Amino acid sequence: MSRPSELQSHEEHSDKTPRWDVRITVVTIVTTITTLVVAIWYVFAISGLTKTIPLTFYKVGFLRALEPSQMAPPVSTTFPGYKLVYVQDFQGTSVPPGWDVFTGVPGGDPGGQFGRQHVVVSGGLLHLNAWKDPKYGGKWVTGGLCHCGLAHMYGAYFVRSRLTGAGPNEAQLLWPADNTWPPEIDFNETGGTDKSTSSTLHFGAKNNIIQSSIRIDLLKWHTWGVIWSAKSIEYVVDGRVWANVTTPSEIPQVPMRLDLEQRTKCQLGNQCPKVPVSMLVDWVAEYSLK
Repeated sequence: MSRPSELQSHEEHSDKTPRWDVRITVVTIVTTITTLVVAIWYVFAISGLTKTIPLTFYKVGFLRALEPSQMAPPVSTTFPGYKLVYVQDFQGTSVPPGWDVFTGVPGGDPGGQFGRQHVVVSGGLLHLNAWKDPKYGGKWVTGGLCHCGLAHMYGAYFVRSRLTGAGPNEAQLLWPADNTWPPEIDFNETGGTDKSTSSTLHFGAKNNIIQSSIRIDLLKWHTWGVIWSAKSIEYVVDGRVWANVTTPSEIPQVPMRLDLEQRTKCQLGNQCPKVPVSMLVDWVAEYSLK
């Protein structure tokens, strides 16, 4: 193919070159599409969603500068069909009535150890503290407690919390009130990291498991929640549903209670702190079905 003549007229050259307004239009379209693709990629990749679910949002609190986390608990009108039955803001200097502190060796974790002194209420926060305790021979000891004074079948639970570092497995979960396990609904379980967490449903006599995970900065304040009914379980962070279970036969149908806990597995070489760390809880809010 012959090269175009260098003496080609300006008019002929213009006919073969896109006009500037066409170029601008093309660039605008490409930029818009790219931005949309990046946004979708962020929602489903960066945030770590393991499956595609409809985007659903709930009002899980409101701004309040006096709160340690700058967010106050939700109110009674937040969730249609649910009734606010309990709010705890952890004021004072002692564990509130209805809460029981864990002591001894955690079930299923022979290398772990709960200690009463590792659960502290101060500064408007509940502190679960993991540190090497001389009273236990310098062993890593952790905090844990349950709201054993209140249990019901179906409801919505929200915990406003953050971590100060990685190390123990930090968990927020629903546990059967009669201690007959399974079922179990873990709606925020870190596995020892401060960069991601998971939800896990344990159900059935053979301990069947449904698990999802999400990448998120756990050193920042977040409101974690689970909305549990006979038809679905929705896992929520900061008002956004990030995972769910929608098969009724898999959903627990027994009264359950709220547990907050840390566990270490240092003897196994994982879920073990390098420095003292804490789970800080600003407040919890619990709803029952109307």
